[in-house]
Amino acid sequence: MKPTLHVEVVQKNESNLLETTLTNYVLAGLAGKVLTRGITFNNWANELLADHVESIHICDDNNPDSVQSVQIENFDPQIHIYKLNNEGVQVESIESGDGDGQEVSAAHHWLLPSRDFHGLWESLIYESNIKENLLQCMETTLLFSDRNVSPFVITWNRVILLHGPPGTGKTSLSKALAQKLAIRLSKRYSHAQLLEVNSHSLFSKWFSESGKLVMRMFSKVRELAENQDALVVILIDEVESLTQARTSHSGVEPSDAIRTVNAVLTQLDNLKQYTNVLIMATSNVTDAIDLAFVDRADIKQYIGPPPVKGIYSILASCINELKRVSIISPSGGLYSYDLVSLTDSSENSIDSQTLLQISKDCEGLNGRTLRKLPYLAHALFIQKPSSSLKDFLEALAKTVVKHKNDVEALKKK
Repeated sequence: MKPTLHVEVVQKNESNLLETTLTNYVLAGLAGKVLTRGITFNNWANELLADHVESIHICDDNNPDSVQSVQIENFDPQIHIYKLNNEGVQVESIESGDGDGQEVSAAHHWLLPSRDFHGLWESLIYESNIKENLLQCMETTLLFSDRNVSPFVITWNRVILLHGPPGTGKTSLSKALAQKLAIRLSKRYSHAQLLEVNSHSLFSKWFSESGKLVMRMFSKVRELAENQDALVVILIDEVESLTQARTSHSGVEPSDAIRTVNAVLTQLDNLKQYTNVLIMATSNVTDAIDLAFVDRADIKQYIGPPPVKGIYSILASCINELKRVSIISPSGGLYSYDLVSLTDSSENSIDSQTLLQISKDCEGLNGRTLRKLPYLAHALFIQKPSSSLKDFLEALAKTVVKHKNDVEALKKK
């Protein structure tokens, strides 16, 4: 049995070519070629592909045991053809419940696959294969629902909780997972939707109104879920805002916070009847989440700061992007982490060794901060349109030192 190789094809929005026809042309175009996992093609000698295709991406399974150079003949290729939605984010509003007839922004709504999230999956770098495991779990969840596996025999709630310190990419990973599901399951669902709930907007200044706001919000979710041909992914960011632990509240009368927790749990239970709904939640403060909500999550995945290997890959991707636009001289290249960590210092690997040392100095920093460092390096220490890789790495090292000093200064205040 041949292993699976996923190939994602972005079809141009103006193209009306049948999916089966385009699939055959893509397979023919890739046949006989040695392909690298993770590579994206944007230019074609084939005129038909040039007319109908934006890009072809050979997916990387991030398995360290997988061979990176592949030929499609040795695999069972899964060709995923899709068009990117260009509408962007839409705002969903509900009545505030404050008695003034005003509406509040309750959620952000995307039709998937969205151009807003194109390339997001590939930009997220984590230890081991966290992304792929989460994707497989979500696909299994929908498969069990589709096949009518008895929930009395095997229990699953279609709820995933991502928790960890701020800035580690939990929200971005949730959006990337929703986008990836929309692509992988395009043959099962005609379209997909992502609804990002604004937790903080679901609190009213009027006593007992917050629970009602939650119910109004989930009423909108049920409207979307009525279409069984649509995949609906609900993202509740900073879920602790809605599900603060009930044990932290005391008193004879239930507080508005407790009413809100109860409303969320009730609405989650009511969504079980919709097999096309997945719920993703993120939290920076896991201890503040109600245990009943945590218990409902099928997966509780910790997302922490990246290890040195992840840091090296993140910084290398930033450098490659700056090379692409000639802010860094495109000459020269960087070794992969696995290669540079095994290579002694030499003239050919000096830049990679320098980046490896910078990566070690960055240990403990989150992904958000890491991706900001190249910008700061250029702004503070380069201060000209372009530079050599050597000069940029020197600037990057100075930026890391400055960042650490700035953080220490803040702690002393």
